[in-house]
Amino acid sequence: MGRTNPTYRDTLRAIEDRWGPYRRTLRRRDQPRFDQLFVYARNHADAAGMLNHEDRFAPLLVSIAIEQERRIDELEARITDLEGSTSPDGADR
Repeated sequence: MGRTNPTYRDTLRAIEDRWGPYRRTLRRRDQPRFDQLFVYARNHADAAGMLNHEDRFAPLLVSIAIEQERRIDELEARITDLEGSTSPDGADR
């Protein structure tokens, strides 16, 4: 028997398709950034599909926020490491 409701991954593909004209009109340098947002959403599609939220766009936004928060944490850790690897007078420890 087939499913009566599309999977979240199907819905995500449909959302990405609907945003296609927007993506095409973005500046070329921003198109990869736009694409990356959907990579983030696909990375969390299993969790989003389990949610079965009535607003199919909400899990997409939360997935993007989670990935961006992870990236911020990684960058902050790198900054802390870099700051710790130099002494206050500028000489390496």
